[in-house]
Amino acid sequence: MAVPAPVRGVVYMAGFVALFAALVAAALRLDPWIGFALPAVPVTVAAALVLFGAGLGLWCGALFMVRGRGTPAPFDPPTRFVAVGPYRWVRNPMYVGGLGLLVGVASWLRSPGVLMLAAFAGVAAHLFVVGVEEPALFRRFGASYDAYRRSVRRWLPRPPR
Repeated sequence: MAVPAPVRGVVYMAGFVALFAALVAAALRLDPWIGFALPAVPVTVAAALVLFGAGLGLWCGALFMVRGRGTPAPFDPPTRFVAVGPYRWVRNPMYVGGLGLLVGVASWLRSPGVLMLAAFAGVAAHLFVVGVEEPALFRRFGASYDAYRRSVRRWLPRPPR
């Protein structure tokens, strides 16, 4: 019997959270070596970034499971194209949420190591999206993805047309 997509998705998302936590812990170990702390940011700003990023990631994961009939994992993607919710504003809201979460944690902890992790994750996400994810989406969804790509920005949100 096949495991339903929502169950697989929740397991994968828990794995992504554990991976994020492990990477943040490793990045924090760089701070003494770097030798300085980031400037103080109001805790409300840092908390807002963390909550925004986490909420956006969870919303996107839920959409992939419910509307897309798949999971957020690149190795078990949705079988139906998802272009609703935050995907109407930006093509990669899950990555945007993850980066917002990392920048929020870096700000909260005043950690240059976590901020460096966020920068590295941003570059890695861009390279993965451009080199792997977008070509795969075009192959799977064809003209509908191409029209979506032309009308919705990759990284910078804008109101839906």
